[in-house]
Amino acid sequence: MHRFYISPDDWNPRELTLGEGEAHHARDVLRLKQGDRVVVFNGRGREITAEILDFAKNEVRLRKLQENETPPLRCRITLGQAIPKGKNMDLIVQKAVEIGAAEIAPLISERTIVDLDSKEAEQKRAKWQQIAIEAAKQCGQNWLPAIHTPRKLKDFFGQQSSHDLRLIGSLQPDAIHLKQVLADYREQQGGRPARVLMMVGPEGDFTPAELSLAKSHGCQPITLGPIILRVETAAIYCLSVLSYELM
Repeated sequence: MHRFYISPDDWNPRELTLGEGEAHHARDVLRLKQGDRVVVFNGRGREITAEILDFAKNEVRLRKLQENETPPLRCRITLGQAIPKGKNMDLIVQKAVEIGAAEIAPLISERTIVDLDSKEAEQKRAKWQQIAIEAAKQCGQNWLPAIHTPRKLKDFFGQQSSHDLRLIGSLQPDAIHLKQVLADYREQQGGRPARVLMMVGPEGDFTPAELSLAKSHGCQPITLGPIILRVETAAIYCLSVLSYELM
């Protein structure tokens, strides 16, 4: 069955309605008909199998058949990603949703090529949010990550919530293997971290000053192995390993 997104603010199991964008997709693209069954989700763990009742000009009315709840993943991972060049951030957002990231924080670093004013930053955030929704629809993910407006590192750390473990990918010689970091955490804390921050740099890595700033806020430098990875590969690698170990 086709999946559609209804925002938490518009989620009402007694009166389910697809808004303009999703209604257009159902009616004009997929050419669904009255009586067809679909699945709707709200990005907060709720999912409903529903039947199409009727079509209006800008909406589709649905009738609930069955409702399910998907529990959140055991570990809440925040990806702090320096914005790479081209469309690589689009790919990173898509894969982060599939792997199960809880938050995505796009970062403007000193080596980030793009420079955004406040309006452009919000436009980027809205675009990435839509990419996240489409990825969740395709992969069956019922939890959408919170995608933040792009910020510089100092602003990001100034507004960060608490994390049990903070990590930053690094090419510096003092970086240690992620496997060792997780083993040390389990030995010292007697369990797994529930909230993890994973920071990934841009092309050319974070600058020494940025790495120093991250360390001052509790980030442990980790190595991703002897091969220098592309930005998008590094992000997917880190999220995959953390998901495997912690979720």
